[in-house]
Order: sequence, then structure tokens, then C-alpha cells
Amino acid sequence: MKGTLYLIPSPLGENEPGEVLPEAVLERARSLKTFVVEEVRTARRYLSKAGLKGHIDELQFFTLNEHTSSEEVEDLLRLFDEGDVGLISEAGLPAVADPGAQLVALCHSHGIRVVPLVGPSSLMLALMASGLNGQSFAFAGYLPAKPEERRKAIRAAEKRSAELRQTQIFIETPYRNDAFLHDLAEVCRPTTKICIAADITLPSETILTRSALEWKKSLPTIGKRPCVFLILA
Repeated sequence: MKGTLYLIPSPLGENEPGEVLPEAVLERARSLKTFVVEEVRTARRYLSKAGLKGHIDELQFFTLNEHTSSEEVEDLLRLFDEGDVGLISEAGLPAVADPGAQLVALCHSHGIRVVPLVGPSSLMLALMASGLNGQSFAFAGYLPAKPEERRKAIRAAEKRSAELRQTQIFIETPYRNDAFLHDLAEVCRPTTKICIAADITLPSETILTRSALEWKKSLPTIGKRPCVFLILA
């Protein structure tokens, strides 16, 4: 029998795990000995807070990030010959806008059971709190880094939103947050609604929805805070 892949959510920031994760999820994490993680140091710190303090050196960690080759990902399948494996991303849900999706796909193709566990999703929490259309929405992920290409992509997303009455959801590399918000306010129609949702679940959480025209009059500085952006034309 092959082991099972457990998708273990993690906090979106420096929360204590028990603040945002059910005890059953933490119990499952504590029961595992082998983990595939995006960044070992972050995962060790998380699991220590989750109740494994003093036992971290007994665990096995294997890295899967944007630099991991397809051959290295394939090699991770051998871990399931030894038992269950936990997949942990840097923040939030594994395999959503996350390299861990490669391992999930491999498990399905090799008949390995995949079990998702409950935890915080910045995308869904932002949508819930935005006041925008939660009946029809699309996650567009990261837009191009080059300004002209990014503005072109924003226009295309706004057009889709208008045609379908569909909320468009984006994330951005933190150091480009302010440039991205500036482009949203400049490119979008004055009446298009724009929501910024920063530091979700943290004491510094900020979730605000205004029209592009209103944002354009007074743009905030987001800085490098983790942020989700949503628009509805």
C-alpha cells in the first residue's frame, strides 16, 4: 500500500497555528514524519508552533519550489513507499498558486490518495469580505511584471469582468504591490470596483473596496504586505 499525500494548510502570516487551523489538522500534521515543503526553515518553524517543538529533528524534509526540476519532483514519489507525506506551502493552501501542485498531479497519475485539509485561503477570505460577486469569479494569478504588459492584462481582465459580471482576483509579488494598485486605478474604468485585501487574518488586516476613481484620488501605500486584489467592472 502506498502512503497518502496530506495537503496541510499553514497560517497566512505570523499567527499562532491554533488561531486559524482546526485542531484536527494540527493533529494530522503532528502524526506525520515526512514533509514536502516550499521552504524548510519556514516549515520547521510552523511545525514547531503546531506542537512538534523538540521533535523537529526527527522529521524528514524535502524541498519543492519553483527551482525544483521535474525529475526531482518525480523522485519524490518514492517517499510514498515508506508511508504518508505532508505537503506544506509557504502560506495558506498547498497547491494553489504553489509549486506543490506538481506533486499533487503526480500522485493522481500514480494512484496515490490525496487528502486536502481545512485551512485559510487568502483568495476566498478576500472574496468573502470584498462585497464583489461571489457567484461568478476567476483567479487570474500573477499578471506580467513589465508595466505595459501588466496594463494590457488588466484591461483584458476588466473586459472579461464586464462581459461576464465576474469578479477577477489577482495576487502580486509584494514589492510590486504599490505599482500594481497604481496601474489598476489608472487603467480601470472610473466605476470599476477595486478591492485590496492586505494582511488577511493578521491584526494589521486591511480590506477596502472602492471605485477606481475613488482609489485614484487617494492611493494608499501597501508596501510589502501580502495582498490580494479583486476587481468587478
